[in-house]
Amino acid sequence: MRMIQRPAACCATPSEPPPLPDSETLVARFKALGDATRLEVFRLIAAQEAPLCACDIVDRFDVSQPTISHHLRVLRQAGLITATKRGVWMYYAVVPRGVAALGQFLAGSVQESAAAAD
Repeated sequence: MRMIQRPAACCATPSEPPPLPDSETLVARFKALGDATRLEVFRLIAAQEAPLCACDIVDRFDVSQPTISHHLRVLRQAGLITATKRGVWMYYAVVPRGVAALGQFLAGSVQESAAAAD
């Protein structure tokens, strides 16, 4: 492999990003939203003013009920939604804290990036 030498005045040395307080949780949340169907399930739940019944989620997607259950479980384990049982049905709602953590991370990354560009 051929090594390319950078000219001495080419670029500034990149600064290190600040440490993440809980990188495993953050990574799990981004991974949970990394699947197209899961992202749409999350968006559907987030658009509601009240918790959404699982039956209404299943009816909106062209995948099986077990697949929707899997997606809901991944979103729950990532701390992005909650589930409460009412009778025989589960109802799902967004966890504002979980979503806020993603927003704060992204906003902080953009601010650091903008500050470095100045």
